Amino acid sequence: MSKTLDKNTLSRLSPKLAELSNNVLFDDIWTREQLSPRDRSLITVATLVALGRMQQLPWHLNFARQNGLSNEELTEVFTHLAFYAGWPAAVSALSCMDEETH
Repeated sequence: MSKTLDKNTLSRLSPKLAELSNNVLFDDIWTREQLSPRDRSLITVATLVALGRMQQLPWHLNFARQNGLSNEELTEVFTHLAFYAGWPAAVSALSCMDEETH
């Protein structure tokens, strides 16, 4: 699996995409009051797993922990998703979890 782009690399490769990510996604969407950051992380992690976007998952797993989700809750998400998004998606997500915890 190739490395996830960090903020600096994204800014260097695509300044406009980095600007939109910061200003629209993180400074607007992620701060709206209708959902908590914890809920947004739960939704985002589940969506990334369901769509097979494993390259983005390690960063969002760390962000989810910062937003109050425990490793136990995150692995439970993967178990639940095995039945809705597919077994391979859930197992792939668990491998990202293993990378983050070791």
